[in-house]
Amino acid sequence: MIIERIIEPVVALPRAVKKVIAVCIDASLCLLAVWLAFYLRLNEWVPLSDLGWPALWAVLIAIPIFVAFGLYRAVFRYLTWEALTLIAQAVFFYGLIYASIFTAWGINGVPRTIGIMQPALLLIAVASTRVFGRYWLLSGNRRSRHPSIRKNVLIYGAGASGRQLAAAFAESPDTKIVGFIDDASGLIGSLVAGIRVWGPRSMMSVVEQLEVAEIYLAIPSASQHRRNQILQDLRSLGVAVRTLPGLLDIANGRVSVNDVRSLEIEDLLGREPVVLDQQLLQKNILGKTVLVTGAGGSIGSELCRQILAVGPAKLLLVDSSEFALYSVHRDLSRFPREDGREHDLVPLLGSVIDQDRMQRILQAWRPDTIFHAAAYKHVPLVEHNPLEGMRNNAIGTLRMAELAVQEGVKNFVLISTDKAVRPTNIMGATKRLAELVLQALAAEQAATCFSMVRFGNVLGSSGSVVPLFREQIRQGGPITITHPEITRYFMTIPEAAQLVVQASAMASGGEVFVLDMGQPVRIIDLARNMIELSGRSVRSEDNPHGDIEIAIVGMRPGEKLYEELLIGNNSCQTSQPRIMMANEHFLPWSDLKPNLEELDALIEAGNVTRARALLCTLVAEYMPSSDIVDWIAALGTSAPLPLEAQPGSGAYQSSTASS
Repeated sequence: MIIERIIEPVVALPRAVKKVIAVCIDASLCLLAVWLAFYLRLNEWVPLSDLGWPALWAVLIAIPIFVAFGLYRAVFRYLTWEALTLIAQAVFFYGLIYASIFTAWGINGVPRTIGIMQPALLLIAVASTRVFGRYWLLSGNRRSRHPSIRKNVLIYGAGASGRQLAAAFAESPDTKIVGFIDDASGLIGSLVAGIRVWGPRSMMSVVEQLEVAEIYLAIPSASQHRRNQILQDLRSLGVAVRTLPGLLDIANGRVSVNDVRSLEIEDLLGREPVVLDQQLLQKNILGKTVLVTGAGGSIGSELCRQILAVGPAKLLLVDSSEFALYSVHRDLSRFPREDGREHDLVPLLGSVIDQDRMQRILQAWRPDTIFHAAAYKHVPLVEHNPLEGMRNNAIGTLRMAELAVQEGVKNFVLISTDKAVRPTNIMGATKRLAELVLQALAAEQAATCFSMVRFGNVLGSSGSVVPLFREQIRQGGPITITHPEITRYFMTIPEAAQLVVQASAMASGGEVFVLDMGQPVRIIDLARNMIELSGRSVRSEDNPHGDIEIAIVGMRPGEKLYEELLIGNNSCQTSQPRIMMANEHFLPWSDLKPNLEELDALIEAGNVTRARALLCTLVAEYMPSSDIVDWIAALGTSAPLPLEAQPGSGAYQSSTASS
């Protein structure tokens, strides 16, 4: 309490007053160093009044030099090794002048050794006061502001980034770095920046003995495979794991306390970064007008970022949501071009099912390339609203594709999904029908190059389970999973967007490109990883006192246990290792077009029964759940029953009203 009472008024003083205090302290240290130098030389204390010229010259020389070297611009509590080096340089320069007067030149009655001893003593005194002042201020601040919540932290990685992070946290009032973990045998047992280094085998005992609350990963240069191995080792420790940004941020010196972030699920995928082919990236974008539908969505917005990085002449942002369009336009406006000018961004409100609006946009701006990302993609919601799903996903794609041909657009790329492969839900079936539209149009004409890119779940998208799990963990659980054996493919949004752009440049017309999603991930394993790496434990029969329960809630309408990427087995590799090309059947345009017109009419009439039946006919692989099949078979092609008489679950009954 005494320290805090002294520190608080000192810290509150104006900056100029604190500088004056520092100058007075240094002047006193000059006198003290002269007095001690005389004692060491004569072995007796000399009265202060007899110090004379040595004391006067010490103050007159030292203070101006210290001011010139900027010693009073530094803040004591943020003292670094660089500041101590600056003190040594200032005192060395002072010592040259002082020794020249009292040692080389000589003053009567003053021993020549005073000119050497006094600067050495002054260096020790000045450096000591700075170090003591830093410790005094920081320790007082910690006790006064956070008297009992300082958490002990380990840093995994004693390299350059780990040392920078430790230095940054040395100023933190609520975090204490208690050690490094590193697998370099030459470092284990040593001190790095004054902090002990342990080996990975000692982690469990170190965590228990030092009561470690968090572990920070400072290994930005490690491969994804190595990071995965480390994360597996950390899972059983029961502490939260956080990580640093990428190697580029480290190289640019942007390591600070704020750079440490919670471990994201992207860190657990074990996928190496995409190798970018600049020729493929630039082919349909560089210097051209590019249009992105659904630009405000998770995939659409990332596509826009990747496209901007290549350098289009103009980027047209199309979305039906005013807020989503405003958000993506504001976000993209923050990134200037390499030449310092702003990107030419055009935000355009409109829906892909509004044919007149889309035609006016194409006629006004004449895009060279269209990336069609607009779609309803949340499976249960589309299952509850089947007609809107068909209208937006299938008919919207049809209208955009026909307009692209009509207005002379050179390239049209559809963002598809793995749920289009042997779909069991409306969303997947409508996306497969959208693929069939583009395949048929590609065979019918050659003016517009149509292509499709099919991939699985992207982390952080609006339909992904990851944001849901993260929110459920924050709320203390439970995490809800539909089935213990359900699996999904995952990739990051930037990775998917980069591969989409490259795949589109490979197209000659009608190709279905499939992205390499890696190995499928069991959702229950994903949930366990997220729980354990947040520093909590899974509650189960074997561990009834765990923190968060994983609850099995049952499959949702139209949901599949396993997702697929290919309908058949006929696929071939492309020049990009993570992009495959599928060879799949499609309906000729002459057969498909009248059925699409009929589907459009059924949607407009609100006839959900016949629209579903026609969708099943057009998408041969569509395998809806048994209750829907029985429903459609019972009704056949007759007029739809009244809402209250329609069989099936309440979800499907309500879908008629909402569609």
